Amino acid sequence: MDIKQIQDLIRFVSKSGVNEVSIEQNEFKITIKTNQAPTIVNATLPVGQPVSAMPAAAPAATAPASAPAEAPAAADASKYITIKSPMIGTFYRSSSPDKPSFVNVGDEISAGSVLCIIEAMKLFNEIESEVSGRVVKVLVDNSSPVEYDQPLFLVEPM
Repeated sequence: MDIKQIQDLIRFVSKSGVNEVSIEQNEFKITIKTNQAPTIVNATLPVGQPVSAMPAAAPAATAPASAPAEAPAAADASKYITIKSPMIGTFYRSSSPDKPSFVNVGDEISAGSVLCIIEAMKLFNEIESEVSGRVVKVLVDNSSPVEYDQPLFLVEPM
């Protein structure tokens, strides 16, 4: 199982609402646990079936949060690009506690600029910008857990 398949499995587990998944293949074993409420699902995949062949989970229903005070803020935020987390892990703004943050509010960034690090399974992944612009807001606190597709930064395009 390669890192891409593991990342796909993590995404699947986070979206499905399953509390724990264990896979054993030859000399490889992986267990992924979440801190969600337990959901019991019995599924058996044939050995060697790629993770990407798993069925997609039904999206969870969300309650609409429509308040009149939030309408102007939503319209204002529409001109910004949201940079989202490509994986589940722990968000870090700098490479170590004694180093400065990769980016701060007001910094101009270009495509390929390192914005943060996300630690997933003891691997530190540099997250690079895909757009050029100015950082308007950092949406996550340092050393916080992040979910797949969670907004991390708001960027004003240039």
